[in-house]
Amino acid sequence: MYKIILIISVVTTFIFSSCDKDIKHFSTVDFKSIFDKTQVRLDKDGNPVTLPAGNAAQSPRINELSIHYLELSQDEFTPYKKGAQLYKSAETIDGGAVAIDFDSAIIVSENEISFTVNINRIANDNYNYVRASVSYLNYDIDLILRNIPSVGDVETTGTVASFIGYNTYIRTLQIMQLSTDINANKSQGFWAFETHLTAPYESYNSTYSGQSIGITTCVNPIAATSPLPLGSGVITGKFTEPLVIDDESKKQNLTITLSFSNNNSFEWEDVNANGIWDVDVVNPALTEQVVDMGLRGMIATFHFTE
Repeated sequence: MYKIILIISVVTTFIFSSCDKDIKHFSTVDFKSIFDKTQVRLDKDGNPVTLPAGNAAQSPRINELSIHYLELSQDEFTPYKKGAQLYKSAETIDGGAVAIDFDSAIIVSENEISFTVNINRIANDNYNYVRASVSYLNYDIDLILRNIPSVGDVETTGTVASFIGYNTYIRTLQIMQLSTDINANKSQGFWAFETHLTAPYESYNSTYSGQSIGITTCVNPIAATSPLPLGSGVITGKFTEPLVIDDESKKQNLTITLSFSNNNSFEWEDVNANGIWDVDVVNPALTEQVVDMGLRGMIATFHFTE
């Protein structure tokens, strides 16, 4: 009996040892995102820009985000989609034209890992730029609700669901506590928001939606040499130092952090010049028009770990 147990033990040890030798260990790349309202506010070509006359803006308080596409580019001459394409979320034709499938999107909080890839997917080279499509943002803003029945005007906050990808198919959208059925493709610049009214006005909480009237800003500082299709939703940002991928660096794990500028990134036509977004609950036509919800730049950093 003891011999049988010993033999089984030896055979089992041999099998697991053999299996362990067959396991291929590889290093990974984690991608995280952070938001900085003090980061420089850039225009679509990567130049510092202030607000145009007649508009107002605020720096939203980011809750969540989703990335649809990510690529590392060697230099300013690398064409779009000719770098190291590392991630692309699911798409669908349920709404007719091809669109990002919102139900399949990976939605994460700030500084949380969006996705992880095998570092061997990156060819040995020097990389200076990142291209990322942030397709969805969820954030809190300040606003005034106008003409609430039997109440009047109330200054409050709200949660915005902002869709800045090229096109997104949305089935049911839950913004915060409330949800709304859409079941359609929504083009870049679609937004919906939920109010945060508290007692004694909480019964008036509702959802509202609309479409920004301007072109969503997608910063590309290398547009002269590596342009992007209009409406792509892709932001281009530079590493603070070149990312060198070689056989030695591939033995380590890598974390890449994308710092996005949300510096006055929620912009609207300030009709009454009060500096606060005015939303009319009775007549949507009187709600101040959202002009732009695009992020205002991206800076990429990285670090290796054993």
